[in-house]
Amino acid sequence: MSECPHVPELPRPEPAALHPTCPECEAAGSHPVQLRLCLECGHVGCCDSSPFRHATGHFEESGHAVMRSYEPGQSWRWCYVDRRIV
Repeated sequence: MSECPHVPELPRPEPAALHPTCPECEAAGSHPVQLRLCLECGHVGCCDSSPFRHATGHFEESGHAVMRSYEPGQSWRWCYVDRRIV
């Protein structure tokens, strides 16, 4: 995986998750398909296959560009700005 220019700007170590699941889905009574962790602030949101796409919504509201999968055994990262795996 190659790094985009947003990866070096991330906090080290990465932030701890603020929630064990997507709090917006929980509040709406919905179930996330898969979870994503914001690597800038630790927000946990649901993926774009979920009905509400809260991880993407978090990026659109916050500008936090890079997230990673918050699923067991997965460690890939996605940059919303560059629209690629990093």
